[in-house]
Amino acid sequence: MNHMQYQAPDDLLDGRVIAVTGAGDGIGAEAARTFAAHGATVILIGRTVPKLEEVYDQIEKAGGAQPGIYPISLDGAVEKDYRDMHDRLEEVFGQLDGLLHNAGELGQRTPIANYTLASWQKVMQVNVTAEFLMTKALLPLLEKSDSASILFTSSSVGKVGKPYWGAYAVSKFAIEGLSQVLAHELEGTSNIRVNCINPGATRTRMRATAFPAEDPATVTTPAAIMPTYLYLMGSASEGITGQSLDAQQAKLRP
Repeated sequence: MNHMQYQAPDDLLDGRVIAVTGAGDGIGAEAARTFAAHGATVILIGRTVPKLEEVYDQIEKAGGAQPGIYPISLDGAVEKDYRDMHDRLEEVFGQLDGLLHNAGELGQRTPIANYTLASWQKVMQVNVTAEFLMTKALLPLLEKSDSASILFTSSSVGKVGKPYWGAYAVSKFAIEGLSQVLAHELEGTSNIRVNCINPGATRTRMRATAFPAEDPATVTTPAAIMPTYLYLMGSASEGITGQSLDAQQAKLRP
């Protein structure tokens, strides 16, 4: 199956509960709206409540199931915060069927020789440590599902190192590794599958920050890459684990 052209049935995610980080903007917001449009109850996780509320309203207006909102700052949260997240989500939703790690920190675009420790630590905290802690805390809720999907967000610079991408690139290499390790640990012993997705060049605020001279009109929209997200979050990808899929054809650009 060509996951980039996957045509999901309208009821693909009926009755499923899916948590999405970075859900207030860009790809995360689009994924949340898309999952909800296909029947999921979506938990919107992010740090900016007004943005999460806007996505919440959009989902309700479109007739989707009432979402949840869970505000958290990934760069400041500690392990107890994620245990509290588990307890609250268990109390309200009972279980999880999907977890999309979409939130990310770009950091500096500068040579390693000039990279600051503060920026390095913030990127690694948000892009790696927070994802580890959240996944660890929420695994018991995912184990309750008959078929759960954990989806980490990778990048082309997390597959082949490129100059000036610093901690962002290193963090994406780490996420590819975390995804593979967890997938192998759970394979054959769990109903949870674990995969990475590389969105590719997508029209987001992070992309605009990284490439300020780029014409946004030439960049793929978040909506256009949703088939791969639906494929990996839905039943069509059952049995697929430990993989890293591109959401769009590679272009001759970073």
